[in-house]
Order: sequence, then structure tokens, then C-alpha cells
Amino acid sequence: MSDEKDATKVVQAGRRPEWTQGIVNPPVWRASTILYDSVAELRARGAADTHHKLFYGRRGTPTQWSLADALTALEPGAEGTLLYPSGVAAVVSALLAVLEPGDELLMPDSAYDPTRSFANGLLKRIGVTTIFYDPLIGADIAGLCTDRTRAILLESPGSLTFEVQDIPAIVAVAKARGITTLLDNTWATPLLLPAIPLGIDYSILACTKYIVGHSDVMLGSVTAAEGQYERLRAMTYQLGQNASPDDAWLGARGLRTMAVRLDQHGRSALRIAQWLKTRPEVARVLHPALPDCPGHDIFVRDFRGASGLFSFVLNGGSEQGRAALIDGLAHFGIGYSWGGFESLAIPVDPQRYRTATPWQAEGPVVRLQIGLEDADDLIADLDAGLARFTAARG
Repeated sequence: MSDEKDATKVVQAGRRPEWTQGIVNPPVWRASTILYDSVAELRARGAADTHHKLFYGRRGTPTQWSLADALTALEPGAEGTLLYPSGVAAVVSALLAVLEPGDELLMPDSAYDPTRSFANGLLKRIGVTTIFYDPLIGADIAGLCTDRTRAILLESPGSLTFEVQDIPAIVAVAKARGITTLLDNTWATPLLLPAIPLGIDYSILACTKYIVGHSDVMLGSVTAAEGQYERLRAMTYQLGQNASPDDAWLGARGLRTMAVRLDQHGRSALRIAQWLKTRPEVARVLHPALPDCPGHDIFVRDFRGASGLFSFVLNGGSEQGRAALIDGLAHFGIGYSWGGFESLAIPVDPQRYRTATPWQAEGPVVRLQIGLEDADDLIADLDAGLARFTAARG
């Protein structure tokens, strides 16, 4: 399957005959207890490698293995994938697999807030120091590395301000020093940015977003490069992490249409971003595919396309004006997450989270998740929203 195109892989990967048993989709295998024919069999199974073998429900069933297998197939050079009950659980498990008390972690200043909270919370409590860095630092990250640096987390682009990181440059620094690299690849997914071929050790997804695609499941995954899987699996088992078979089944179902959905998300989002750039009410549009977005040259070099999430900065105005814009939108819901079929709009305030790179903007920021609605309808909705913003500004 490694020679086939990604659109084919998302349809066919993970559908082993022993799991599908002759039907199109692997069924939902729900299990806690697995029964054995004898004490000898029970002991033999427990002493052997339980990968892709029924042992106990927490170790998985063909339903979970099918989705994990498919995600591994999307990352050439990957050894394996593990599933988690949320994207945050995936991030936490991957970091705990590679960090010990006394270690240092480098994290981009644009990182997802729950990831940042984990670094400033539990990691700090167990003696891990986190150093936040400019996401545009590139190869200069070498100046932050010490003999205690054990891991570098990347998130590219950042999910609020969309700086694109120079992954190959950072990976080169890390490999020269024996440092583990982890990438939150939720925005792009492996379809738009295969991370393992770029040298990343762990590619992390909040499958809640584009994998599931329907805003009805919490799910995460970590795909490990060759030689990195066993320590991740050991930590995952110690933490008791497990995604339910029902959620994994829904994730696999969403995966089958992800290529066509992601293409539609991307095309509509870019069209709307380009339209917003023409508006006097908008100071900046933060979309990696636009030439003036930080890291655009890296985006063009490394990415295969763009997804449906981006932000824009209003030209002046106030919180009241931003709320007037968002509150009256007819086709955009107001809510967290993204990657589903519906469009969303939320206010974001990056300055609340920055410590290494102060955020300064011309006005309030709005983040848009562009769904699968007609782009003309979404543009008309935003046009009316900008009129409300102007009226509120007086």
C-alpha cells in the first residue's frame, strides 16, 4: 500500500480481511474481558507480545487496530500508531513517554493552550522545565538546547496565529543532539504534511477534528517513527489510556471521506481568506497559504495544501464590535474545536498565552473554521458581520 496515493489509502488502509471478515467496514468489537480456553493459554498470551492480539479490552480490539493501522499507513516510515480518548490525552502521553524529572522541553510560544497548561502544570510538578520559543526560530533553536534538553515540541501552523515552523531545520538540530521531536499535526493531518518522512519522531493528531470530521467524537492519536513505538506503547499502557471501540469506529468512518472533505475545507477557506484581505475592516489575515503570513515560504516548500482553519485581525475596534460581528452570524456556530462539517467563529486573544514572543495586533482577532457550506453563503454572512462591526465601532 505504500506506493498508492493518499486518497486511496484513506479508503483502503486498515481494512485487513481478518478484521473486516468479508464486510466493508470492520465491525465494532466491544470488549473488556477476553476469555481463554485454559490457564496455560491465558499465561502464554500474557507473556507474549499482545500487539494486534486479543488479550484484554484496554489493549484494543480489531476496531481500534483498524484505525491505528490506517493512520500508520498515511505516514511513510512510521512503525505504529496508538489511539487516545482525546487529542490532549495524545499530547500528554507522548510527552510523558520521552520526559523524565530534570529534563527540559522546548515548546513553541504558539502552542495549543491545553498543551501549554500541561507543561506549566503537571510537567512542572514532576520536575520538567519547559522553555517557550519563537515558533519562527528555525535552526536558531540550537541556541536554546542544553545538555538537559530531551524533547522539542512543534505545532505547525499554530492554531491561533498560524506561524509555520521550519520543521526540517529544527529536526536537523534535534537529531544532531539526540533530542526527540514531537509535532502536533492536527491542522494539516498527514494528507497535507506527512511528518514522519520529515524526521519527526512522534506525529500527534487531535482526531476529534479532521479525522472524525463530524463534531461528535473525542479522539486522539500518536504515530511513532521507526524505533520510537515501544516506549510510547509502554507509557500508554501504564497510564491506562484507551479509546473506546465505538469512537474508533466513528473515527475510521470519518477517515474514509477525509481527503474529499479536506480538499473542500481548504478551497473554501482560501477563497474566504482572500476575500477578507480585500476588506478595509480587516487589518491582516493569518492564513499560511497567503504570501504575507509568517512562514509562508516554508508552507509552500513543505505542505501539500491548506486546511480550513485560519484567523483574521480586525482593523481597530473593540471587544463589543468583535462580539457584534460574531453573535449575528447565521452560518457560523460559536464554539470550540474545528474540523467538522459546520463552520465556526470564535474570538481569540493570543496575547493571553504568549511569554516568549509578545503578540501585538491592530485590533481583535477572530478565528474561523470553514466548513462544507457554500463559500458564497459564508462570504455573505461575514459581509453582514463586518457591517455590524463597523456600526458598533461608530
